[in-house]
Amino acid sequence: MGHPDPRTLADRVVLVTGASRGIGREIAVRAAADGAMVVLLAKTNTPNPKIPGTLAETADAVRAAGGQALPVVCDVRDADSVAAAVAKAADAFGGIDIVINNAGALDLRSTPKLPPKNFRRLLEVNVEGPFAVVQAALPRLRESDNAHIVNVSPPLNVAPSWVGAHVGHTVGKYAESLLTLGWAAEFASIPIAVNSLWPATTVASTGMMVAMGEDVVRAQARHPRIMADAVHALVTRPAAACSGRFYTDEEVLREEGIDDLSGYRLAASDDDRRVGAKPTHAGRHQGARAPDLGLRVLKQGPTEEEASTHE
Repeated sequence: MGHPDPRTLADRVVLVTGASRGIGREIAVRAAADGAMVVLLAKTNTPNPKIPGTLAETADAVRAAGGQALPVVCDVRDADSVAAAVAKAADAFGGIDIVINNAGALDLRSTPKLPPKNFRRLLEVNVEGPFAVVQAALPRLRESDNAHIVNVSPPLNVAPSWVGAHVGHTVGKYAESLLTLGWAAEFASIPIAVNSLWPATTVASTGMMVAMGEDVVRAQARHPRIMADAVHALVTRPAAACSGRFYTDEEVLREEGIDDLSGYRLAASDDDRRVGAKPTHAGRHQGARAPDLGLRVLKQGPTEEEASTHE
């Protein structure tokens, strides 16, 4: 298909995992605003009394925004379920242009307090899940004239102080980032762009609000829409010119000429959300920035019981 305006997602097929709420929902709705066909994957369509948002509600929001929606109940830990969901998407929309690996597990417990089954879940959701999605979607991505994969995963920083704070969680998310590096090289000749995107500061995702408390997060966070706008900007760039990078949402938007980010603010001020030195350019020096794994910029940490969630 021809796409006269390369900076739009009109007529593109965008697959988003973890799409029932939070960042995934915002990414899906932003794509829909362009007229995209959006494949929505989430592990359940059953309402959760503690967490607002369902797969059906996201599908309704996608349609209301002007897009087409295909909601599919799919646990990314189940490779067969993933393959069936991808096949259903390709049959419904004729292909897949973009994959957003947004589904993620969050568990910030220390090594003595992290049960083995919970550590396995971190690896299943954060590593095996993205691998299964990309493996299943790869034949369709090869057919696209501007294919993109975005992993919602942090820049790689192997400073012991960062890796050691939440070893189980960090190992899983870093492994997903290593997939970004490997796939960018493996798929370069096609080309399929593969990049990681991560919030520069705390974003009020559903998982964070469950783990940390809604009041705590909202007092020090940005709206998930900032990640959606950054994803849109990233996946409408030429695939051959933009791959193998670790971006923050701020970096992408500022490269687009958007310097005023105050419209995304839920916190009273930027200073409420930020600690440490100003981030350096992620794509030029992979170890230059310590990743915010969702806890470090918060002024109040979770209890051990509150530290586990799966979005």
